Amino acid sequence: MSSQNPNAGYYDWNASSENPGASGAGYRYDFGTPDFGTQPQFGQFDYDAAQAMNVPSPAAPQGLYPPISSYAGSILTPETASPFDANSPDNFEDEPPLLEELGINFDHIYQKTVAVLNPFKEPNAQILQETDLTGPLVFCLCFGAFLLLSGKVHFGYIYGIGVLGCMAMYSLLNLMSESGVSLGCTISVLGYCLLPMVVLSGISVLSLKGPLCTLLTVIAVSWCSLSASKLFVSALAMDHQQPLVAYPCALLYGVFALLTIF
Repeated sequence: MSSQNPNAGYYDWNASSENPGASGAGYRYDFGTPDFGTQPQFGQFDYDAAQAMNVPSPAAPQGLYPPISSYAGSILTPETASPFDANSPDNFEDEPPLLEELGINFDHIYQKTVAVLNPFKEPNAQILQETDLTGPLVFCLCFGAFLLLSGKVHFGYIYGIGVLGCMAMYSLLNLMSESGVSLGCTISVLGYCLLPMVVLSGISVLSLKGPLCTLLTVIAVSWCSLSASKLFVSALAMDHQQPLVAYPCALLYGVFALLTIF
Protein backbone atom coordinates (compact mmCIF):
# COMPACT_ATOMS: atom_id res chain seq x y z
CA MET A 1 0.00 0.00 0.00
CA SER A 2 1.41 3.40 -0.95
CA SER A 3 2.22 5.78 1.88
CA GLN A 4 1.49 8.89 -0.33
CA ASN A 5 -2.23 8.11 -0.45
CA PRO A 6 -3.55 8.16 3.15
CA ASN A 7 -7.02 7.07 2.06
CA ALA A 8 -5.92 4.05 0.06
CA GLY A 9 -7.42 0.82 1.28
CA TYR A 10 -9.98 2.55 3.54
CA TYR A 11 -13.74 2.50 3.28
CA ASP A 12 -15.56 5.72 4.18
CA TRP A 13 -19.03 5.04 5.57
CA ASN A 14 -20.19 8.64 4.99
CA ALA A 15 -19.16 8.70 1.36
CA SER A 16 -21.66 7.92 -1.38
CA SER A 17 -21.54 4.88 -3.58
CA GLU A 18 -20.58 6.98 -6.61
CA ASN A 19 -17.45 8.30 -4.95
CA PRO A 20 -16.35 5.70 -2.41
CA GLY A 21 -12.94 7.25 -2.00
CA ALA A 22 -14.13 10.71 -1.00
CA SER A 23 -12.79 12.11 2.22
CA GLY A 24 -15.33 12.55 4.98
CA ALA A 25 -16.07 11.98 8.62
CA GLY A 26 -16.79 8.57 10.00
CA TYR A 27 -15.16 5.29 10.85
CA ARG A 28 -12.65 4.09 8.30
CA TYR A 29 -11.54 0.47 8.25
CA ASP A 30 -8.40 -0.80 6.65
CA PHE A 31 -8.81 -3.88 4.41
CA GLY A 32 -5.16 -4.01 3.50
CA THR A 33 -1.83 -3.84 5.26
CA PRO A 34 -1.80 -0.68 7.39
CA ASP A 35 1.09 1.73 7.38
CA PHE A 36 1.09 3.11 10.90
CA GLY A 37 3.37 5.95 9.90
CA THR A 38 0.91 7.91 7.75
CA GLN A 39 -2.45 6.13 7.90
CA PRO A 40 -5.08 6.09 10.66
CA GLN A 41 -5.23 2.86 12.59
CA PHE A 42 -7.92 0.25 12.31
CA GLY A 43 -11.28 1.53 13.49
CA GLN A 44 -10.00 5.04 14.31
CA PHE A 45 -12.47 7.92 14.19
CA ASP A 46 -11.40 10.84 12.01
CA TYR A 47 -12.01 13.78 14.34
CA ASP A 48 -10.34 16.33 12.04
CA ALA A 49 -12.66 15.53 9.16
CA ALA A 50 -15.63 15.51 11.50
CA GLN A 51 -14.78 19.00 12.79
CA ALA A 52 -14.39 20.33 9.25
CA MET A 53 -17.80 19.00 8.17
CA ASN A 54 -19.54 19.97 11.46
CA VAL A 55 -20.34 16.34 12.24
CA PRO A 56 -20.86 15.67 15.96
CA SER A 57 -18.42 13.27 17.56
CA PRO A 58 -19.87 10.00 18.77
CA ALA A 59 -20.55 9.86 22.47
CA ALA A 60 -21.10 6.92 24.75
CA PRO A 61 -24.75 5.91 25.02
CA GLN A 62 -26.42 7.27 28.10
CA GLY A 63 -28.49 5.28 30.55
CA LEU A 64 -26.85 1.89 29.98
CA TYR A 65 -24.53 1.94 33.01
CA PRO A 66 -24.97 3.90 36.25
CA PRO A 67 -22.11 6.17 37.29
CA ILE A 68 -19.29 4.68 39.30
CA SER A 69 -20.02 6.99 42.20
CA SER A 70 -23.34 5.23 42.74
CA TYR A 71 -21.44 2.02 43.66
CA ALA A 72 -19.14 3.64 46.22
CA GLY A 73 -21.59 3.65 49.11
CA SER A 74 -22.58 0.03 48.56
CA ILE A 75 -19.02 -1.23 48.25
CA LEU A 76 -17.54 0.64 51.19
CA THR A 77 -20.51 0.30 53.55
CA PRO A 78 -20.91 -3.29 54.90
CA GLU A 79 -24.47 -2.62 56.06
CA THR A 80 -25.73 -1.97 52.55
CA ALA A 81 -26.49 -4.55 49.93
CA SER A 82 -24.28 -5.62 47.06
CA PRO A 83 -24.30 -3.10 44.18
CA PHE A 84 -25.28 -5.81 41.73
CA ASP A 85 -28.01 -7.37 43.83
CA ALA A 86 -30.05 -5.14 46.08
CA ASN A 87 -31.80 -8.09 47.72
CA SER A 88 -28.71 -9.95 48.98
CA PRO A 89 -27.38 -8.44 52.24
CA ASP A 90 -24.05 -9.48 53.69
CA ASN A 91 -24.88 -11.64 56.71
CA PHE A 92 -21.35 -12.43 57.90
CA GLU A 93 -22.40 -12.29 61.55
CA ASP A 94 -24.94 -15.09 61.08
CA GLU A 95 -22.45 -17.54 59.57
CA PRO A 96 -21.29 -20.44 61.79
CA PRO A 97 -17.68 -20.60 63.00
CA LEU A 98 -15.04 -22.11 60.74
CA LEU A 99 -14.37 -25.11 63.02
CA GLU A 100 -18.07 -25.92 63.10
CA GLU A 101 -18.23 -25.80 59.29
CA LEU A 102 -15.32 -28.25 59.21
CA GLY A 103 -17.22 -30.61 61.52
CA ILE A 104 -15.16 -29.86 64.66
CA ASN A 105 -17.44 -29.06 67.59
CA PHE A 106 -15.62 -29.06 70.92
CA ASP A 107 -18.84 -29.12 72.90
CA HIS A 108 -20.00 -32.33 71.20
CA ILE A 109 -16.53 -33.84 71.59
CA TYR A 110 -16.66 -33.11 75.30
CA GLN A 111 -20.15 -34.60 75.68
CA LYS A 112 -19.21 -37.78 73.82
CA THR A 113 -16.04 -38.17 75.89
CA VAL A 114 -18.02 -37.78 79.11
CA ALA A 115 -20.56 -40.35 77.86
CA VAL A 116 -17.69 -42.83 77.31
CA LEU A 117 -16.17 -42.20 80.71
CA ASN A 118 -19.55 -42.61 82.40
CA PRO A 119 -21.37 -45.46 80.63
CA PHE A 120 -24.22 -45.44 83.16
CA LYS A 121 -25.28 -41.91 82.23
CA GLU A 122 -27.99 -41.50 79.59
CA PRO A 123 -26.33 -39.80 76.56
CA ASN A 124 -27.89 -37.42 74.06
CA ALA A 125 -29.09 -39.49 71.10
CA GLN A 126 -29.01 -36.52 68.72
CA ILE A 127 -25.31 -35.91 69.32
CA LEU A 128 -24.53 -39.59 68.81
CA GLN A 129 -26.02 -39.49 65.31
CA GLU A 130 -23.36 -37.03 64.15
CA THR A 131 -20.36 -38.35 62.24
CA ASP A 132 -17.64 -36.70 64.31
CA LEU A 133 -14.26 -38.22 63.43
CA THR A 134 -12.01 -35.73 65.22
CA GLY A 135 -12.07 -37.52 68.57
CA PRO A 136 -11.56 -41.03 67.13
CA LEU A 137 -8.59 -39.85 65.09
CA VAL A 138 -6.96 -38.24 68.13
CA PHE A 139 -7.56 -41.32 70.29
CA CYS A 140 -6.11 -43.65 67.65
CA LEU A 141 -3.00 -41.49 67.36
CA CYS A 142 -2.60 -41.41 71.15
CA PHE A 143 -3.07 -45.18 71.31
CA GLY A 144 -0.37 -45.74 68.70
CA ALA A 145 1.93 -43.21 70.36
CA PHE A 146 1.73 -44.98 73.75
CA LEU A 147 2.42 -48.30 72.06
CA LEU A 148 5.39 -46.69 70.34
CA LEU A 149 6.75 -45.59 73.71
CA SER A 150 6.53 -49.24 74.75
CA GLY A 151 8.63 -50.24 71.74
CA LYS A 152 5.70 -51.49 69.61
CA VAL A 153 5.15 -50.03 66.15
CA HIS A 154 1.55 -51.08 65.53
CA PHE A 155 0.06 -48.15 63.61
CA GLY A 156 -0.77 -50.36 60.64
CA TYR A 157 -2.43 -52.96 62.84
CA ILE A 158 -4.47 -50.30 64.62
CA TYR A 159 -5.93 -48.84 61.46
CA GLY A 160 -6.33 -52.23 59.76
CA ILE A 161 -8.15 -53.84 62.68
CA GLY A 162 -10.16 -50.65 63.21
CA VAL A 163 -11.40 -50.57 59.61
CA LEU A 164 -12.36 -54.26 59.61
CA GLY A 165 -14.07 -53.93 63.00
CA CYS A 166 -16.05 -50.87 61.92
CA MET A 167 -17.22 -52.58 58.75
CA ALA A 168 -18.29 -55.68 60.69
CA MET A 169 -20.15 -53.63 63.32
CA TYR A 170 -21.79 -51.53 60.61
CA SER A 171 -23.17 -54.65 58.92
CA LEU A 172 -24.28 -56.19 62.21
CA LEU A 173 -26.05 -53.06 63.47
CA ASN A 174 -27.92 -52.60 60.20
CA LEU A 175 -29.22 -56.16 60.54
CA MET A 176 -30.25 -55.69 64.16
CA SER A 177 -31.82 -52.22 64.08
CA GLU A 178 -34.90 -51.11 62.19
CA SER A 179 -33.77 -47.57 61.43
CA GLY A 180 -30.24 -48.49 60.38
CA VAL A 181 -27.00 -46.69 61.09
CA SER A 182 -24.47 -44.85 58.95
CA LEU A 183 -20.87 -45.91 58.60
CA GLY A 184 -19.65 -42.56 59.93
CA CYS A 185 -21.72 -42.92 63.09
CA THR A 186 -20.32 -46.43 63.66
CA ILE A 187 -16.72 -45.24 63.27
CA SER A 188 -17.37 -42.27 65.57
CA VAL A 189 -18.84 -44.36 68.41
CA LEU A 190 -16.21 -47.10 68.22
CA GLY A 191 -13.44 -44.51 68.05
CA TYR A 192 -14.63 -42.58 71.07
CA CYS A 193 -15.04 -45.78 73.08
CA LEU A 194 -11.36 -46.55 72.46
CA LEU A 195 -10.50 -44.05 75.22
CA PRO A 196 -10.21 -46.67 78.06
CA MET A 197 -7.87 -48.67 75.84
CA VAL A 198 -5.74 -45.55 75.39
CA VAL A 199 -5.50 -45.28 79.17
CA LEU A 200 -4.46 -48.94 79.35
CA SER A 201 -1.76 -48.40 76.72
CA GLY A 202 -0.48 -45.43 78.71
CA ILE A 203 -0.23 -47.59 81.84
CA SER A 204 1.50 -50.34 79.85
CA VAL A 205 4.43 -47.97 79.26
CA LEU A 206 5.41 -48.78 82.86
CA SER A 207 5.77 -52.47 81.82
CA LEU A 208 3.13 -53.82 84.16
CA LYS A 209 2.94 -57.59 84.31
CA GLY A 210 1.23 -60.25 86.33
CA PRO A 211 -2.29 -60.32 87.76
CA LEU A 212 -2.55 -56.52 87.95
CA CYS A 213 -1.99 -56.19 84.20
CA THR A 214 -4.61 -58.88 83.52
CA LEU A 215 -7.11 -57.19 85.81
CA LEU A 216 -6.59 -53.79 84.17
CA THR A 217 -6.98 -55.37 80.74
CA VAL A 218 -10.31 -56.98 81.67
CA ILE A 219 -11.54 -53.70 83.13
CA ALA A 220 -10.53 -51.75 80.01
CA VAL A 221 -12.17 -54.20 77.59
CA SER A 222 -15.36 -54.31 79.68
CA TRP A 223 -15.42 -50.53 79.92
CA CYS A 224 -14.98 -50.08 76.16
CA SER A 225 -17.62 -52.64 75.22
CA LEU A 226 -20.12 -51.36 77.80
CA SER A 227 -19.74 -47.76 76.63
CA ALA A 228 -19.97 -48.65 72.94
CA SER A 229 -23.05 -50.83 73.40
CA LYS A 230 -24.71 -48.11 75.50
CA LEU A 231 -24.10 -45.47 72.86
CA PHE A 232 -25.30 -47.70 70.01
CA VAL A 233 -28.47 -48.67 71.87
CA SER A 234 -29.23 -45.03 72.69
CA ALA A 235 -28.56 -43.78 69.18
CA LEU A 236 -30.55 -46.50 67.40
CA ALA A 237 -33.34 -46.93 69.99
CA MET A 238 -32.60 -50.65 70.36
CA ASP A 239 -34.54 -51.79 73.43
CA HIS A 240 -33.17 -54.71 75.46
CA GLN A 241 -30.41 -55.46 72.93
CA GLN A 242 -27.38 -54.04 74.73
CA PRO A 243 -25.85 -57.47 75.63
CA LEU A 244 -26.10 -58.54 72.00
CA VAL A 245 -24.24 -55.42 70.89
CA ALA A 246 -21.71 -55.55 73.74
CA TYR A 247 -20.42 -59.03 72.79
CA PRO A 248 -19.01 -58.14 69.31
CA CYS A 249 -17.69 -54.86 70.74
CA ALA A 250 -15.81 -56.82 73.41
CA LEU A 251 -14.26 -59.01 70.70
CA LEU A 252 -13.06 -55.95 68.80
CA TYR A 253 -11.55 -54.22 71.82
CA GLY A 254 -10.07 -57.53 72.99
CA VAL A 255 -7.88 -57.51 69.88
CA PHE A 256 -6.65 -54.02 70.75
CA ALA A 257 -5.94 -55.26 74.28
CA LEU A 258 -3.80 -58.06 72.87
CA LEU A 259 -1.80 -55.48 70.91
CA THR A 260 -1.29 -53.54 74.12
CA ILE A 261 -0.18 -56.43 76.32
CA PHE A 262 1.96 -58.51 73.93
